[in-house]
Amino acid sequence: MSVWDGHMGWLGALDAGITDRDMTTEEIARAEAESCFGKDGVVLEKDGSLGEGYRILAEGNAWRVRGGKTGLLYGVYRLVRHRLAGEKLPEGDERPQYGLRMIDCWDNMDGTVERGYSGRSIWFEGGRLTYRPERIRMLGRLLASVGVNCLCINNVNVHEPAQGLIDEMLPDLKAMAGLLRPYGVRLMVSVDFAMPMRCGMSTADPLDEEVAAWWKDRAEKVYAAVPDLAGFLVKADSEHRPGPFTYGRTHADGANMLARALRPFGGTLVWRAFVYNCMQDWRDTRTDRPKAAYETYQPLDGQFDDNVILQVKHGPFDFQVREPLSPLLLSMEHTHLAVEFQLAQEYTGHQIDLYYMPPMWDEVFSAMGKDRPVAIAAVSNLGRDDCWTGDPLALANLFAYGRYAWDPMCGAEETARIFIRMTWGFEKGDEDILARALMGSRGIYEKYCAPLGICWMVSPNGHYGPSPDGYEYQLWGTYHRADRDAVGIDRTSSGTGYLDQYPEEFQRIYRDPEKCPDEYLLFFHRRRYDSVMRDGRTLIQRIYDDHFEGAALAEKMAEDVKKLPFPERDRGEICRRLDLQVKDAAEWRDVINTFFRRLSGAEDERGRKIWR
Repeated sequence: MSVWDGHMGWLGALDAGITDRDMTTEEIARAEAESCFGKDGVVLEKDGSLGEGYRILAEGNAWRVRGGKTGLLYGVYRLVRHRLAGEKLPEGDERPQYGLRMIDCWDNMDGTVERGYSGRSIWFEGGRLTYRPERIRMLGRLLASVGVNCLCINNVNVHEPAQGLIDEMLPDLKAMAGLLRPYGVRLMVSVDFAMPMRCGMSTADPLDEEVAAWWKDRAEKVYAAVPDLAGFLVKADSEHRPGPFTYGRTHADGANMLARALRPFGGTLVWRAFVYNCMQDWRDTRTDRPKAAYETYQPLDGQFDDNVILQVKHGPFDFQVREPLSPLLLSMEHTHLAVEFQLAQEYTGHQIDLYYMPPMWDEVFSAMGKDRPVAIAAVSNLGRDDCWTGDPLALANLFAYGRYAWDPMCGAEETARIFIRMTWGFEKGDEDILARALMGSRGIYEKYCAPLGICWMVSPNGHYGPSPDGYEYQLWGTYHRADRDAVGIDRTSSGTGYLDQYPEEFQRIYRDPEKCPDEYLLFFHRRRYDSVMRDGRTLIQRIYDDHFEGAALAEKMAEDVKKLPFPERDRGEICRRLDLQVKDAAEWRDVINTFFRRLSGAEDERGRKIWR
């Protein structure tokens, strides 16, 4: 049996009996090693100096894995992947790029999951922590196998009764932490900035001494129950969440107050840098939402305490199909940063449409430089469905995230192939077909969705399927400004000035519309439909061509993938979702092309059907 199939995940092939009982980290490492290599196949050697890192040495017919407590476990899993999938072993010591490698879960305590496409919450139901212990251990095993070391279990939009997680539900939180601890996975909790007021205080002002004392007292109680809690995650002053702006304070004031409450216990305060005007008038052409994070936080660089991590979305909007790198990730040299991705396919197909994310991550890390952030986070795609992510193919993103969190230079195609070998063990030809489908899936989805970096042509609220004007007159600052002549927004110095937030080397890439990469053209520039692109086509013809091609490629991809020898437990769900993707791609093609045909009046030069 393979592991990531939802019964045991890809490690089920080892059948180590690990999730049925409580074990220490070293016992888990030994059991995993013996299951794959036999009783004498692996020697474990403790070396506390390596911490989470490890060293793997070949010794005759056996292997020696050296590492700290968690490093031994990670080293064994790396050796297992080498045995089962041919993943190359490191030369010398292997250490993770990021100290904090976190999954942010948007689970609510009623059992629902915001933007969840994999069933209900694994650990919440009826306002309580409610779970099967073996399922939690299985999750710990799954995460440890790719090196994820932190799980924030509740929604950043903190809804009642979630504040009880750091109050009356602390015994339950302690029990869950104990199940995950042997796998090197620490818990984190999202907290409501205004929680003191929910507990009887008249203010949540971060500079109020009584407020600070309240949080210190709360932290002391929390860490008495869960001494290795990773810390708190906060979303403040964003989308109607409370925050320090209410009191005329900065986000450094708010974050530092909470961080100082956590500091005596070694806790980290992760502060989400997702702040913008979510009540914008569509008539306002001066305000430009992508500028908001930089304008809020860059002036505060150097003012955050050392145990504060500013969590920054990889793009300046909100996990769109195509966004440039957030300029905030290039400008906070004196602040600890985490780069944030979204595994849940909120704007990329709801885990119905195939969308393998690592090619996008490769672009992010290449633009950012791997040494900038100190942490990495991703919005969870987990749920109570048997295969964890609803669609077995969406497991590739969870597997890949762990691998990238350890080594962001690991490579998208190699990661895809390792996942395929570990999960299904296909013959080379079938592996090639699925690897091509995964690697091409992002480009296919992009072609039949919003064109050339324009963003936000998705259906409001649900965020699945096309709606070109769905957000155009709403309050979220998500505009494309398409009219009969042109489309896109000028974000250069002569427009909104957003491009000015970037270093000069980035401005040189994007400033000139004749040189700007096509995939970002309409993000940075407003262009007439009859403007000629570098390949000789007009802009409107390029839009038509992309959407026809994207729908056709989706159909071909589905045809190829459905022929692969998936086990029956996976085949039905994979085929059902691919059929839905083909239907959805055709709808995107027809709606977007018709929208621009009606605006521009331009005919398709190739005479294909565009609805009037």
